[in-house]
Amino acid sequence: MSDPQTALLMLGIFIFLVFLGFPIAFTLMALGIGFGYYAYFSPGRQWRAYERLEEDAGLWEQWSTWFEGFLNNRIFDLFVNQTYTVMSNEVLTAVPLFLFMGYIVERANIVDRLFGTLNIAARSLPGSMGIAALVTCALFATATGIVGAVVTLMGLLAFPQMLKARYNVSFASGIICAGGTLGILIPPSIMLIVYAAASGVSIVRLYAAAMLPGLVLVGLYIFYVVGRAILQPTVAPRPTREEVPDIPIGRLSLMMLTSFLPLALLILSVLGSILFGLATPTEAAALGALGGIVLAVAYRAMTFQRLRESVYLTVRTTAMVCWLFVGSYIFSAVFSYLGGEKLIAEFVQSLDLSPLQFLLLAQLIIFLLGWPLEWSEIIIIFVPIFLPLLSIFDVDPLFFGILVALNLQTSFLTPPMAMSAYYLKGIAPPQVQLTQIFAGVMPYVLMVFISMALVYNFPNLVYGLPEMIYGR
Repeated sequence: MSDPQTALLMLGIFIFLVFLGFPIAFTLMALGIGFGYYAYFSPGRQWRAYERLEEDAGLWEQWSTWFEGFLNNRIFDLFVNQTYTVMSNEVLTAVPLFLFMGYIVERANIVDRLFGTLNIAARSLPGSMGIAALVTCALFATATGIVGAVVTLMGLLAFPQMLKARYNVSFASGIICAGGTLGILIPPSIMLIVYAAASGVSIVRLYAAAMLPGLVLVGLYIFYVVGRAILQPTVAPRPTREEVPDIPIGRLSLMMLTSFLPLALLILSVLGSILFGLATPTEAAALGALGGIVLAVAYRAMTFQRLRESVYLTVRTTAMVCWLFVGSYIFSAVFSYLGGEKLIAEFVQSLDLSPLQFLLLAQLIIFLLGWPLEWSEIIIIFVPIFLPLLSIFDVDPLFFGILVALNLQTSFLTPPMAMSAYYLKGIAPPQVQLTQIFAGVMPYVLMVFISMALVYNFPNLVYGLPEMIYGR
């Protein structure tokens, strides 16, 4: 078996083990070290120390010398170096700080106030409660970037109220699931940080490039909710005065000041400091984390228990991301050394694709990978396979990254994984069926495809803001 064939075998075993449910990060590391040991194996290097043993050497000395020779393989040096590279990556330093900001904001009781205020403000619009839920999801997702937290919290907060207001179960489910996934696209997105670290694209430009596509996707979601409520009023009945009271303008304005404004100012200060070069992403994330603590204290929601939970969840999620990177780096390094990337590049080039056909093929593969895998595995493991091909087809990695970020919305919405649906099912009333949730999210998958088509046909949606702020 040739080295490129061994690389493909390595990739096939990885996919098989993932389907069996093995942990992704440790599977990557095990395969990387195992196949790397074979790739870097040198018999003379392995046994040189053992051959220098004295004839009367004891059993322990023989065993320890043999073990030393066994470890005398460059794969272990590579593993240590790649681990150090991940831990010293300045871009990834922002991950735990943004996560901590999100978990603190989640526990500051801001979201329930915000949803209640927006629900009252939008009461005269068709599908008002759905619009309020989507806007709340978008703002909360911007502050957290944590899909599970947004879907779970909004599922506990808004979903029961929509069901009580006689909303169709599938319609309400789709709103919560789709709105909750916006955090992986709208800055400060953890996913964009991970893509920046994997691709070498400036995270600042990525954040600027993602703003307008993110707003376009939110607009499409709201357009669908309003249009469906107009064409089919039974799925989203207008609220009665008992369900949503009519609040005077003055009092409503005061509610907006106390619920919407603090979170909006926190988000704008974090994003503004990044986009206008006032702070690095890590410094802005630290500012956001501090701001989240201040908000929690101001709302009298900060307790030692909540602080401890936020720190624990931050450490756990950060460890997952970092170990995924370590595993991915060692896996991809061995895969490339064996000639796997070159083989794939030659195969794709032999197809004689146009840039558009290449983009369609890449996005189709990423979409299909989203069925069994989560966004983190796709970004860290499979997207780097496409990155060397971008220059061949004259595709900008920045533009490609935004298309991937839009596409990965579907990884949370399409079965069998569809983590947003499972998050919601886990906290929904027992009578809500998983099939109803799946039916509700399908129109939003179509909205994602429409947004990708708009971005491709109007590339200024991606390039406009970065070029306006930073130039070409």
